[in-house]
This record gives sequence, structure tokens and C-alpha cells, in this order.
Amino acid sequence: MDTDMLTQIRDGQGFLAALDQSGGSTPKALADYGISEEAYTNEQEMFDRVHEMRTRIITSAAFTGERILGAILFEGTMDRDIEGVPSPRYLWLHNRIVPFVKVDKGLEEPTDGVQLMRDMPELDALLERARSYDVFGTKMRSVIAAADHDGIAAVVAQQAQIGQRILDHDLVPILEPEVDIHAADKAEAERILREELLDVVEELSAPVMLKLTIPSEDGFYTPLIDHPKVLRVVALSGGYSRQDANERLARNPGLIASFSRALIGDLTHQQTNAEFDHTLDTAVRSIFDASVSR
Repeated sequence: MDTDMLTQIRDGQGFLAALDQSGGSTPKALADYGISEEAYTNEQEMFDRVHEMRTRIITSAAFTGERILGAILFEGTMDRDIEGVPSPRYLWLHNRIVPFVKVDKGLEEPTDGVQLMRDMPELDALLERARSYDVFGTKMRSVIAAADHDGIAAVVAQQAQIGQRILDHDLVPILEPEVDIHAADKAEAERILREELLDVVEELSAPVMLKLTIPSEDGFYTPLIDHPKVLRVVALSGGYSRQDANERLARNPGLIASFSRALIGDLTHQQTNAEFDHTLDTAVRSIFDASVSR
């Protein structure tokens, strides 16, 4: 594990950028960016367009390690180059941004108020490939839609079990059991989740990261933020607007952002480079300020 990357993630001031939209969410991400489905005729062309979008973001003057500690990439982005350099290496060498990769393959159908992750039969091969690109860590997402104890326990157990496999490959996993912001019993789901996470992180062989929905109660995840087995706790925007997510985030000391839509939602293909860079800089500045202002 690269000690400079570890130091930046553990001690740095800033946030994580989530650039990991996968196959199912890519058409919407491109549509939001101003590229309709008529602009590509197959999946390969679709991923070509989204790589162009991500390359434009990553090569922007606004996208640097001065405010962005790390970036989560889609597997397809990891396997592609930026200016002739593998994307993860480009992030670290040119931007001083620590690279992560999304490893989950989507969600199972709902059961017990949650959605577990689908099987990952090629996980070990993906993790070895990630290491060959100097990737620092991974991210995987489950969803919690109700305060069902059995369901939440199953989500956390699955996250921890796969997280240990990732640790065994000398990568740092980001465990992401997302609580749906629209859950009627969101606060209770968070209470169950916090207790389950506090139990399982004790059993892991090395520190992990957590990516959690901004809690209903300010400061609620402080016991996890302060836990010696937790390297960092980052927050997803979860459907909140950028302004709302930033305001909620700023009320939670030690919690930093890992936003996707709230980061890139105002960017469009049609913007000039100057407009694009200014729009991205505005988003980065506001999310950075919410992540560090305590």
C-alpha cells in the first residue's frame, strides 16, 4: 500500500469525488451532461462518451488534490487511459488524487427492507488488476430502505465479509451501506446500522473506510469517525441537492463528502472549456468548504 496515498486519505483536508456511474446509470449521467441516447448506437460507444466526460473532468484545472483527496472510478474508467496513462495512475501522478474503483455489480431484489449486493464472481481478478494500476482502494454499495434489523445485519455482514477479502489484497475497502433518504424510519435504520458497523469493524484485520448517508441526527456517526479501525467516513449526497447536502454535511464534524450528482450535476457537454472549469470549480469549492469547515 502506498504510504503517501494513505497519509493523504487519513490526514488530508478535502473530499472524495465519485465518478463511478456504471452501466445502468450511465445513460442518465450522459443525458444530464447533455448527450442523448441518439448520440451513441451501442454500449461501447456509450462508454466512449462517458470516458470523454470523465476525462474532461479529471483534466480540468479545478480537479486537483488541493481540495479533492480521492476519486472513485468505474471499472471501465480504470481500464482506460487518459493522455496515454492508465486513469488511476494519471489521477495520482498528475492530480495528486488517490484512486479508488467501484467493485460491486449492482443490487439484488429487495428483501427484509434492504438490497444486498449481487455476487461478484470475478472480484479477485478485478482486485489484482486494480493493484496493477496502483489503485489504493475500492467501493461497494448496498441499500437500506427500512429499519429492519435482520436486513441491516445482513447488509453489514456482507459488506464486512467482502471487505475482508479486499483487505487481503492489500487494498482499502469503502463499505457503503446506503440508507435511503426517503425511508420513513431513516433515523431508526441509522441507529441499527451504526451498532452493526461498530461491531463488525472490530473484527476486520485492518482499518476500512465507510461511505454513509448524511445522518438525520447531527454528529450521529462520530463514534465511527473516531474508531481506530475506521480510516475515514465519507458521505454520499443521496439525492439531496448540493446546497442541502453541503448544509447537512457541515453540521457533522469529521464527516467529509463523497458526492457524485451534487459534484458534476451542473456540467454539460455544450459548455466551453472556460464555462466547464468555472462550473466545476464552483462545485468543488462549495463541497470542500462543507467538508472542512467545522
